[in-house]
Amino acid sequence: MSTSNKNAGTEVVSLDALIQQKRDALPADVAYEALGVTFTLPPMRKLPWSLQEKVGNLNDTFAVLQETLGEEKVKEMYDAGFQLGDLEVIALDWQKRAGMQPGESKASAAS
Repeated sequence: MSTSNKNAGTEVVSLDALIQQKRDALPADVAYEALGVTFTLPPMRKLPWSLQEKVGNLNDTFAVLQETLGEEKVKEMYDAGFQLGDLEVIALDWQKRAGMQPGESKASAAS
């Protein structure tokens, strides 16, 4: 578990072990297939913090999807005929698998 040290009269608690334990408990990446395109999305909690802050808003989740999938995969999706509603289905499932409801911030108490 965590260890603590006294440093100039102030207790310092190391949370490294607890942080690693929580990270190790994250679910695996999910492989999706839609309209002939296969792509993989990591659990939202594995995303960099700057992206996690954006996924509470569905419109921002589209931008996060684009950044997470990369330019080449997004182009493949456009070429396959993906529509905004299709991206919404992906975003909602991704949020659901992360244990979130649309509009819920990553900074919620469940984080």
